[in-house]
Order: sequence, then C-alpha cells, then structure tokens
Amino acid sequence: MRPLLNVINDRVFHLANDTVSYILYLLPNNQLGHLYYGPRVTVDEATLAAYTTLESKSGGTVHFDATNTMFTLADQLQEYPVYGTSDFRQGAIAAADGDTPLYLNFTYVGYRESHEKPRDLAFPKSFASDGEVDVLTITLEDAAHGLTLEQHYAIFEDAAAIVRWQTVTNTGTTAVTLTRALSGGLDLPTADYRFVQLSGNWARERHVKTRKLAQGTTAIESQRGASSHQQNPYVALQAEGGTLTTGAAYGFNLIYSGNFQASAEVNEWNQTRFMIGIHPDQFAWRLDPTASFTTPEAVVTYSGAGLSGLSAANADFVRNHVIAPEWRNRKRPVVLNSWEAAYFDFDTEKLLKLAAAGKKVGIDCFVLDDGWFGHRDDDRSSLGDWQVYDKKFPHGIDGFAESIHKLGLQFGLWFEPEMISPRSNLIAAHPDWVVAPPHERRAIGRNQYVLDFANPDVVDNLFAQMTKVIDATHLEYIKWDMNRNITEAYSQYLARICRPQGEFFHRYIGGVYNLYARLLAAYPDLLIEGCAGGGGRFDLGILFYSPQIWVSDDSDAVERLRIQTGTALGYPLSAMSNHVTAVPNGQVQRTTPLDTRFNVALFGTLGYELDLTKEPQAVLDAIAQQITTYKALQPLVLTGRFHFLRTLEDPGHNTVAWALEAADQSRIVFGFYRLLANPDGNAVDRIAIPFADPAARYTISGREGTVTGSALRHLGLRLPYEFNGPNQAVAELAGDFQSKLLILTKED
Repeated sequence: MRPLLNVINDRVFHLANDTVSYILYLLPNNQLGHLYYGPRVTVDEATLAAYTTLESKSGGTVHFDATNTMFTLADQLQEYPVYGTSDFRQGAIAAADGDTPLYLNFTYVGYRESHEKPRDLAFPKSFASDGEVDVLTITLEDAAHGLTLEQHYAIFEDAAAIVRWQTVTNTGTTAVTLTRALSGGLDLPTADYRFVQLSGNWARERHVKTRKLAQGTTAIESQRGASSHQQNPYVALQAEGGTLTTGAAYGFNLIYSGNFQASAEVNEWNQTRFMIGIHPDQFAWRLDPTASFTTPEAVVTYSGAGLSGLSAANADFVRNHVIAPEWRNRKRPVVLNSWEAAYFDFDTEKLLKLAAAGKKVGIDCFVLDDGWFGHRDDDRSSLGDWQVYDKKFPHGIDGFAESIHKLGLQFGLWFEPEMISPRSNLIAAHPDWVVAPPHERRAIGRNQYVLDFANPDVVDNLFAQMTKVIDATHLEYIKWDMNRNITEAYSQYLARICRPQGEFFHRYIGGVYNLYARLLAAYPDLLIEGCAGGGGRFDLGILFYSPQIWVSDDSDAVERLRIQTGTALGYPLSAMSNHVTAVPNGQVQRTTPLDTRFNVALFGTLGYELDLTKEPQAVLDAIAQQITTYKALQPLVLTGRFHFLRTLEDPGHNTVAWALEAADQSRIVFGFYRLLANPDGNAVDRIAIPFADPAARYTISGREGTVTGSALRHLGLRLPYEFNGPNQAVAELAGDFQSKLLILTKED
C-alpha cells in the first residue's frame, strides 16, 4: 500500500487514496484551515502555494488581531472553527469557566501519524486492519486557557471517506466546562447544493426530503435521547443539477446513537459550513484537570456519481469499517418472529406449533417476542423483571428453548433492557434508577419509564439478568427494543456523585454501549438485532454492535418502498431487517400480494412475522420457495452493490426499480414495483442498466433467449407488461401493488 498521507513543510497535510483527496493546512494565525475534499488530485508545493494565498473578501469586518489587519476568520474555510473570534458563524467547540465564556484559540503544535485503527467494543468507532488506514493526529493548544485539542483524521485504503473526531484535554489547574463539542464537518466554498435529509415519524421513518441551501442555517436534530424516528443523522449535500447517478455529492453521518445536530450554514459570501455532532443543547461536560473528552466519530463521504454513487460509497464503508467483521459476509438466519402471529396471547403449545410450521418452510431461527417474562400479559407490567413467566412456560424458558433447538432451529428472545414498568419488582427495589428528578411529576410513555443507564449499577443489574437467561437458553439471537424516548432527563446517580446533569444524555448512551459490549464480549457469536419502536435508532452507533436493525414497525410493502429507499442512501442493505407479514397489514390495513411483500423484503435481511399455522398450503409452498430463493441470493445482499434505478421521489413516477449487483458482477437482481394499475399498461417501458457488462450476454429469468450487456446499458431492460384488457395473453402484472423480480445472469 502506498502512503495515504503526504505532509508538505509541516504546514500542508494531504490525505489521499485512489478515490479521494482531503487537504488541510495552517492558516496565518496557526489555526487549521480547510482547502479541499473531493476527487483525488495531484498537488505539489508550488500548486498548494497558489491556493493557500489568502485574499480576504471581508473588508469592513472584524479582523483576527492587530498584527495582521488583512486577516479575518469570517470568510475562511476552517477545520474546527470557534464562534466569536472574528468568525460569526456557528462554531464546533465552546467552553466556559463557570459563567464566563472562553474564546478559544487553538494553534498548531505538531502532528503524528499511525497506521492502525483496531476495533474496540468500549465505544463505537470505525476500524481497519493494520496497514489499511492512515490516522493523522494534529495537536493544537490554547495555552491561555490550559486546553489541548487533538484533531484526528482517518483515511482508508478502500473507502471514499474521511473520518474525523477530536480529543480535548484540560492541561490547566482548574475545571473547565465544555458546552459544545461537535465532531466536525466540512467547509465548502459555495452553497450550490441541496440538503438531503431522512425524516418522518414512527412507521414512516427515513423518507427522503430535500431543500435548496440559501443564506442562513438549515438543520436537523434530535433531543430525544436517541437518533429518533423523526430525524436520522445521515445527511447528504447534493450538487445542484445532480441526479441519482450524476453530479457531486457529499454524505455525512455520525457513529453515535444519542442526541445529535447536523446543520448547513450559508454565509454572505455563499460559503457553506456543514457540522455534525452531539447536540449542544442539554450538553455540559466538566473537564477536571488532566481529564479528556473525546467526541464521537463523524464520517464524510464523497461521490461524483450522484446519490446512487454516494449510497454505494456509504454502504462499502459501513460494511467494511463499522459492522463487526464476523458478520460482514456471514449468513444471517431467516427468522420467524412471534409478535404479529401471537402478540401477548400464547402458551408453549401454540408457540411450538408455530415454530414447527416455520421449520417446514425453511426458517432458521424462531424469535419469541414480547410477553415471555415477569407477569407480562400486556404492555403495562414487568419490564425490568427479566425472569420467565411461569404461567406461560411451566417447564421454564430453558425447557422451551430446548424444544426449539430440537426442531433444528436457532432460538431468539425479545428484550427491552433500557425500560422499566411502574409495576415491576425492579422499580420497587430501586426507585432512584428511573430517569426523572425525585419527588416530581414524570411523564409516561407506552406505560413505561426509562432506566438510568448513566448509572453503572443499572448496567450491572441488566447484564446479570440477561446473561442468566442467555446461559439457560443457549440463546443465539436477541431482538433489542427501545419503545420510549427520554423526558425529564435527570440522573439521581449523577447528582449523588456531583457531576453536571448536562453529562446525562452522553453518559446514558455510553451505558447502552457498555451493555452491548459486555454481552458481545461474553457471547461473541450472539446476533443482536437493534430495534427502537421499529426504526427509531437506526444509526452507525447501533450498527457497530448490531449488524442488522429492524427498519420500521411499518411492514407494509408499499410504505417500505419509501422507507427502504431512504435508508439505503446511508446504510447497506445487509443492515436492514425486513419481515414479510400478514395482510391486511397491521399498520395501514393495506392488502398487497405475497410476491410483492417478499420482493420488497428481499432487499435486506429477510424474516417472517405471521401465523403460519393458519395459512393455506399454497401460501406455505410459496413461502418455502421464497426462502429458497432468498438464501441463494443472500450473498448479494451481504456483499453486492445496490443501485437506485427509479424511485417514488422521481416526479410523476408510479413505479420503483432497484437493482443489486453481485460483487463479482456475475448476477443482477432487478426488482420492479408498480403502485397502482395503469390503463396504459401495454405501453413499452424500459429501464437502462448502466452497470451491465457491455462485453457480456445475460439470461433473464422467465424469459427466453439472451440480451447483450450493451443493449441493457443503452436500450434498457424491458419492464413487465401490465394487464389492461386487450393484452391479457401476455400481461405479467395485473392490479394494484404489483411487482416482479428478475434475475440477470452473465453467461460464461
């Protein structure tokens, strides 16, 4: 591997691989300035000199100091800016000494580099094998305030991404409070971009929404204690005029699951400052002498091939440098989840019949959802008491698990470890473990409160309870749910140890990570699927521990077209847990064909959630064939490249087209979806497959003959004929909510 870092005169730092370049340099005041991020460029000392000569546009504004009356930070592209020091844009870091704000001035001290970034379960962060990454650490110092700032940058041999994070250390003799500590971002010289966000609500997560940048601030955020159903920390800036497949685009994400803010601020010179990190509201971290604080990692990706190209870059990075290596290419079990088949109304006989029916159609893992513990007959009790419900399981949960294993199935259980019911033994024993000020009114959601995961004793208790169940059942799979956001954020534990309440939210999510880390250290083969009332915590922090996340509680195939499209902009298909459920759908009461439900769920990690004991044999036979098909195609889901060919965001479109290309380019899985029947269905419609091999020929499942790759690229793939009356003999689709799956296989 050739070096990924080139340092010129200890003043210019060029991080580059075969795809991208990232260049930063020292400004005249010895702070860090940003020069470039984009396609790889070749630069030398003379070239850099031409671009780092400052020509201030800001006559009449405030200048940095009296020694250089031409220099101001107001219009400089910077790496980690500070508000109020001749720059009036939002800053990345702020600190105070009591009530006194500190106007920080971090200047260059030196740098170091390393070539390793090991995976560490203690806190989520990117990783790479030794020699496949360069990490640049630039040390800056504010001697006047006794603070040191280390700016960390990682570039990977195989990724169009730069990862940034910071470590702030108090080198003084008195405590200082950090009131803002973002993870970084990117200053861009223009504002000719559209802000692409993934927003919605419960059962409608991660819909794609765009808006044009203009002077002022465009922002998304969550202050719910989780990344949230309403906003996702992934954001893209798409160049004006760009399309799904053309134009420059930058992606931003945070390897973090708590409160966040992502913003793009455009100043009077049409420059853009994008920043992302821990939300500064409700945040205050006390730095005692010698103490340090490290921000979560921010990931910045680039593509010149539009949002689809950016999606591929994001997916490659997450698969290779965030998701656990042991799950990167490892077969994921096809699960049968008990929830929509039984809800709380079950006994062992009913569950075993359901599991046996699942085994017959090819299910790998039976997952027992909510209702197995405490005295849980509804959602009003027992959270926090993770002991088996004897009435439902007279022979114990270990005996039931043994029966599942004897069927030849893996066994999974639902937990919601962060929550506690008002009527539980745990809350009676430890009322101070609830997140809320003591002796005050407290809100309640879904009949439950939140446990104080900032308190290590809480994490210890949950770990002990869960490991007892895991050991008894030889558990292979956990569905980790989280159905309530945090209100009245107050930790009685932090009050006891005299730490600021502004540390609560960050310490809380750190406690969640700690429980994940301890479980995975004890049970390295355990598959934990993330869930938060569906898709309420779908982020890189959870994916670091959970290789797949339940995408949404809304399993309706039509709604999932939008949800999975948005999710695929920032995350790999292998991270998306998708279930085929019964109809009418429980969330929207829509009836869709079984084929369509499967053809949507195929683009992700497949599962089923319906009562197989009540389905006719024809449906069971169809499901068995679906599972066989999926298992044959699962390697593409895990390692292939996903392509957007047509989305519902395209104006006037009633159809969606996705494609999944094998890593070795030997096969293409093409999914086509039509929402509503079209009376002009006999019209010829084709979609180009621009990544088909022009020198190859392809067979197409269900169709005679072969097609050249060059024809697929330029003439396009013929879409299925839709029924409209006269074409009954050749129609392939009829009615609403139809779909078709085509497999294109390259001939030898």
